Amino acid sequence: QVQLVESGGGLVQAGGSLRLSCAASGGTFSSYAMGWFRQAPGKEREFVAGISRTGGRTYYTDSVKGRFTISRDNAKNTVYLQMNSLKPEDTAVYLCAAERWGTQSMGAPDYWGQGTQVTVSS
Repeated sequence: QVQLVESGGGLVQAGGSLRLSCAASGGTFSSYAMGWFRQAPGKEREFVAGISRTGGRTYYTDSVKGRFTISRDNAKNTVYLQMNSLKPEDTAVYLCAAERWGTQSMGAPDYWGQGTQVTVSS
């Protein structure tokens, strides 16, 4: 059983930056592809970014390309999401996910974190 704990969310003005972190425990971190999803009120959960088990490959949804960067530190069992040039439409709960033996596309996550709120004011 893998536990995922997100941190780093908050309130930021449009154009600002935030860095989310997700600490994993209870499994072999390098066995999991990792990703970030988000869910805004009244909307379905959507994929944001994914990273392969070694960190060598990443994948982003079109709306965040060039603004968000996903990375991981396998020595620290942590995945990050650096978010720059934030927009009000990025406002959502951001959830970390892990997929055992998966790829950066994160097609079928096995574990989810509780989420961290990101609010971008205009």
